[in-house]
Amino acid sequence: MAAHWKNSHELFVLVLRRHGLDPDAIDDVARAWSAFQEFVQVPVDGIEPAEDDGDGFIVQWGRWSWNDDRPALVFTRQFAVHDEGAQDDEGDEGDEGDEFWQPQRWSVELELFFADSPAWADLDDMAWADSMGFDFDPIGHERAAALARIAAFVATLPQVSAMWRAIPVGSALGLERAD
Repeated sequence: MAAHWKNSHELFVLVLRRHGLDPDAIDDVARAWSAFQEFVQVPVDGIEPAEDDGDGFIVQWGRWSWNDDRPALVFTRQFAVHDEGAQDDEGDEGDEGDEFWQPQRWSVELELFFADSPAWADLDDMAWADSMGFDFDPIGHERAAALARIAAFVATLPQVSAMWRAIPVGSALGLERAD
């Protein structure tokens, strides 16, 4: 049985704990990545179908104003949601009959923060500086292959590889509206 998207945050917490990690104090990027790989393979209910990009993931790295420009590595699973309980800021679900109607986007995001280091001083200047790009391959072998491609690509990036081997100084896990 699949988990509902509204419970996806709690599901990821359970997966992280099964991997021996506290979501608020991640101390091992490789184990966090293993947990993320498991999490993105769990079916989720209440989302748009695969052909409408209902379930995807992204790996990002960089520095952003919302995290005080700290070096960060982010694992995100994003859902396109058409659900009675998914309302916009005004409390509306939107008019699906409107030609411009779009499902809402919600993300479960694990952000790992790092102390400044010369190893990733030019993190923002590298190619693909802020992300690996969204992937919407279906759960199963195709998604596993996409995750393997991301890991192989990260291994070619000295700055991101250095983060992968470093111990995060903080972490945060949340479920937030992404659109």
